[in-house]
Order: sequence, then C-alpha cells, then structure tokens
Amino acid sequence: MAAARVKALPTSWQAPAPLVCRPPRAAPRRLVATRRALAGCVAFLDEPSAPAPDRAALPKLDIEETILLEGFGWQSCDSRRHWRTLREQVPSLASAGFTHVWLPPPSKSVSKEGYLPSQLYSLDSCYGSQQELRALCDDLRTAGIRPVADVVINHRCADAQDENGVWNIYKDLVPHAGRSIAWGRWAIAGSDRQFRGEGGADSGDDYGPAPDLDHCNQEVRDGLVDWLNWLRSELGFEGWRFDFAKGYHPRFTAEYIERTCGPEAFCVAELFLDLRWSNQYLEYDQDGARSRFRDWLKQARHSVVFDIITKGQLQEAVKHTQYDRLRDRDGKAPGLIGWWPARACTFVDNHDTGSTQQHWPFPRGAIDLGYAYILTHPGIPCIFLEHLADGGLRTAITTLVSIRKRAGLRADSKLEILAADRDMYVARCGGNVTVKLGPRFDMPQHLVPRKQDGWALAASGRDWAIWERA
Repeated sequence: MAAARVKALPTSWQAPAPLVCRPPRAAPRRLVATRRALAGCVAFLDEPSAPAPDRAALPKLDIEETILLEGFGWQSCDSRRHWRTLREQVPSLASAGFTHVWLPPPSKSVSKEGYLPSQLYSLDSCYGSQQELRALCDDLRTAGIRPVADVVINHRCADAQDENGVWNIYKDLVPHAGRSIAWGRWAIAGSDRQFRGEGGADSGDDYGPAPDLDHCNQEVRDGLVDWLNWLRSELGFEGWRFDFAKGYHPRFTAEYIERTCGPEAFCVAELFLDLRWSNQYLEYDQDGARSRFRDWLKQARHSVVFDIITKGQLQEAVKHTQYDRLRDRDGKAPGLIGWWPARACTFVDNHDTGSTQQHWPFPRGAIDLGYAYILTHPGIPCIFLEHLADGGLRTAITTLVSIRKRAGLRADSKLEILAADRDMYVARCGGNVTVKLGPRFDMPQHLVPRKQDGWALAASGRDWAIWERA
C-alpha cells in the first residue's frame, strides 16, 4: 500500500468501539456486465480446483526468532517475472539466515502492484503466474524459509457496475472450493457512500480508492477465511502481512489468524499511525503512539506491527546527530520495542518509505547503521530486498544477521542502554553483544568492550561498531 505521509495521519486515533454485527445477506444471483478490464477471463465453473500437493511441515519456530525479508520493491511487478527472479535467489536467502520472506499481493489487481485486488483466486499477476508462485513457495519451504503473503482484505475492487454506473458488483470467475465471493452492495460498508455500500458501518478507517468491505458481515469474513486457507493449502503460505490494517477492527485480525494459520504463525500488520510532530521536528516523546499501538495489539491478540516509531526515532537520530533520542525517560528504547518488543517488527525502509516511492526514506548513507541497530536490538527485524542488491550493504546485512543468530538474540532479548548522548549511543544486547552508534570516536574507557573480558570486534562501519563476547 502506498503509505500516506506519516506526518499527515490523524493524531487522535483510538481503538474502535465494540461492534454490533448484522446478519449476512445473500448475494444476488443476477449480476450486470463485467468490468472491461476483466474481459476475456474464463467463466465461473462449478468444479473445485485440483487439490494441492501434500507439503511437509516446517520445524516449529518461535515468533521471537523471526528474521523477515521483504521480498520485493515497489516496481518489482514491472519485470513480470519477479517470482522467477526471487526463486533464483532462494539458496542465497537461506544461507543468509532469513526465516520468513514476505511476498507482494498475489491476486489479480486493478493496480499492477497488487494493492487494488479484484479476483482473489486469480493468481496470474504482474509478478508472474500462479505456477511460478507455487514453485517459489515450494522452494522457499524446502529451504526452511516460510512464505508470508501480503493480503489486502480491507477493500476489494468490483468487477461490474450497478444500474447507476457504480462499481460495486463482484463476480467469482475462477473455480475454487469453498464459498463464492460473487458479492454485491451488501458486502460493502454502508458508510462507504462513494460505492453505495449497503452493509454495516465501516469498523475502521475509510480507504478512498476502493470499496471498503463490511467485515461485520459473517459471509464476507467466511469468504475471506476460505481464500486465506486456500492460499495456505494451494500455495504453501505460512503467515500474513495485513495491508491497511487500520481499515477494520483489530478483533477481526485476531479472527482471521485464528481461523487460518493459527496464533503460532508469524503475522504482521501495516498500521501507519501518526507520530507526534512540531512542524518538521519529530518530538522525543512518542508515548501517545506507543499507547495506540499497544491498544490495537491487545485486541488483535496474535499479530505484530511494524514499529514505525523506532524507524522515526532512529532516522532522526542519524539525520540530526541526536542519538540521545534513542533512550526514553525510563531508560528504555523509545519505540514500540521499549514497551512490547516481542510484538514490534523493526525496519529501516520498505516498499513505501523507500524504494522508488521515497515517502519517508532512511538517510541513504547510513542504511548499514540502521541495520546495525535493528539487528542487534529487541524486536523482529525486517530486511528490505532492494538493500541486498547493493553489494556493500549485502555484506553488512548478512554479517549482522550472522551476529544476531550466533548471539542467540531474539525479539524479547534483554537490552541495557549504557549511554545515549547526542553524538554517541552504546547498548548491550542479550548480555553478549555491544553496539556503539554515532560519530564520537573516543568512547569512555568504562564503556569500551575489553579483550581481556572476552570481547572482540565483530563488525563496523561509518559511525557504528559491534562487539561480541564468546
């Protein structure tokens, strides 16, 4: 999803109030003409698709041990062979130590990037064919890497217009087992007047470009659950990345996880909430955003969220030499990792903030420093595929991943912040990794990891260094 400018999002977000869900309405049998963009698609058949091949179960992995790779950039769809390209990289991704790979939205979409889905069961997209995607997922699983699908379920683009010319009639053009997703206006939130929805009120924020689905409707939820379970059985996906998760109530996120991959699987939500700004200045105190994240997580129960607070504080520290902002008034890390590290997915950049969109990019010359922080600190680190394409960055990232795995660092590892001055930050992670950030060259002697105490320099770069203790 192309992120809105982070500073422009509402500052008064609160978890939605409990909902009263209306009973489902049956979809009409008669639908009007299909959208011109879908002309030539096959007609809906009654036979279910062939059963998926049996897949060996992957070894159990604690969510806290996840090392995630975002396996695409904003323009990865342009090649029309991304599944094949990524499949060629599977051996190197496995040797680098990634446990999960997040893949872009797989379904047919009005937008080539996949974020305006229409026919959910049609997996021939600008990234490649369904067969190529299945082969990629099989290779990932064989290599011990868990595929994570980017699922866009807040909204769905319709296939046909109603009698007033509004795109709000859905067809189901691909044969599949489970419930039909040939929906009508009843499946669209009633508060979405642009698309003349007839469902209940939207349970979250409105998404303007496409019809917001009524997640209070049991038939809609059941159809989405069938599709998610089909992605698991047919393709082998192990978890979900929930796009625009603030568009529906977090309790539905909990339900979708519980009814599909289960609470032990890694799932992460895109929840871009506003941070606290004074004009162009990001304030040190972000407890308001941390509280809103915490409230959402309690209701979502099993999902983690991308820790945009940590990203914001870290890149501001780098840009303005303000490393003192990396310790809050209680001596903890300033992002969500300071309050609930096991539910925080940290990142330097992704397909929205960086890539070709550049909505909120990390300082280009300090990306390795950003990874030095997130790969030695609590939280679940997410690495961006485009950064691996840079030879120097790839070496730094793979070295840092190796350090994290050797040291046994996890999302919930202990963090001791030893110093947080404007030009220097020093922290000890898990008791056996020390990281120093910032331009100050001379560290105070009592903070320098000593060889006689078992410490050895493990990696370094411009304005950062990491020591390991055996």
